Amino acid sequence: MSRTTKSLLPKHERILSVVCENLRLARLRRRLSAEQVAQRAGISRNTLLQLEKNAAGSSLGTLLVVLSVLGLETDLLALAKDDLLGRKLEDARLSSTRRRAPKLPRNEGKQ
Repeated sequence: MSRTTKSLLPKHERILSVVCENLRLARLRRRLSAEQVAQRAGISRNTLLQLEKNAAGSSLGTLLVVLSVLGLETDLLALAKDDLLGRKLEDARLSSTRRRAPKLPRNEGKQ
């Protein structure tokens, strides 16, 4: 049974292409063969080459393991770190929320 991958928008394909190329260049700068990185990552050489060609069909876990072998695993932490749009939306929701005055304590001895 073959695995199917979702078709991506051209913009997303370009982004993945840059990620794949950066991964390949990082390996080459360290003068590591595909076989060496694949063995250290516990994946097949073919899986690594597929990841370097087209990450769309690869798992995020595989990407993390390969980044770890290259000493770049903390780069993954930078993803969506500076979420400017998300922060603006959150600020807009907070500022538009009406605040109620705190409830007054009930007087239980009241007649």
